[in-house]
Amino acid sequence: MAGLRTLPAARRLNGAVTVTLGAAAVADLLRRHEVRPRRSLGQHFVIDPNTVERIVRLAGIAPGERIVEIGAGCGALTVALADAGAEVLAIEIDRRLVGALAEVCAGRPVEVLHADATDTAAWARHLAGGERWRLVANLPYNIATPLLLDTLDGLPQISAMLVMVQDEVAERLVARPGQRAYGLPSLKVACRARAEILGRVPPTVFWPRPRVSSALLAIDRLPEPAAGNIDDLYRLARRAFGQRRKMLRSSLRGVAAPGDFAAADVDPAARPGDLGVADWSRLAAAAAGPAIPPAGAAGASGVAS
Repeated sequence: MAGLRTLPAARRLNGAVTVTLGAAAVADLLRRHEVRPRRSLGQHFVIDPNTVERIVRLAGIAPGERIVEIGAGCGALTVALADAGAEVLAIEIDRRLVGALAEVCAGRPVEVLHADATDTAAWARHLAGGERWRLVANLPYNIATPLLLDTLDGLPQISAMLVMVQDEVAERLVARPGQRAYGLPSLKVACRARAEILGRVPPTVFWPRPRVSSALLAIDRLPEPAAGNIDDLYRLARRAFGQRRKMLRSSLRGVAAPGDFAAADVDPAARPGDLGVADWSRLAAAAAGPAIPPAGAAGASGVAS
């Protein structure tokens, strides 16, 4: 496997010696299980033990804590999480890697589940009872944004996330009103969580090497949603962000009347990227009299990411 360099396989993590998978171990594992990365699955395996150690350190794993890992791949992070004291549910869509994961994680508190993580119903039942979970993962690039948003919307058992994602995705999810990257995904995160970029990750720690840099993103769920009318808020914002260059009085014509803007203390000449959660909540509440038409109606187009 061209481009892989030899890295140590044993590290001291959280005060104890643990096994992590460096480049040589990843190459051997993939060769023996006859696996080559698939671009269609967004597979970029972490081959740098220092990066794995950094993620586990930032996660601050407590003994016995329950962790979901999505896109477990070759198990480098899985093993480190388990050796730091976590009980891990490792989800992997690639059947070819399930056997490799079982081999690497043997004897550790790891449940390997072959499932498509984007179908949250397929694995949500594994999040036992009232237990709290955290998501810690190197997420496949092609599913990161919808997966994180779906998790926030539909899986309250997951109280926090520490994920490695494409740098551009992280910037979009932490963006604030008025910033260029701010959009509907940013708003959706802000409705339910606090998000922060903890650091950057270069392409050199992955194999195959991606063309873009990555970031470590922390998302902590709020004790309560930041608005009580999130569904109405989303519908209104989705319509406006579908025409994000237009003023709100234009993109929301027929949905929000001039009196609604006044009641909500929102400037009708503003654009959707200027409004935060509280602004959208007030405007949605003021406009809640008539039903809000679907985003495709009256010339509105798809959601801007």
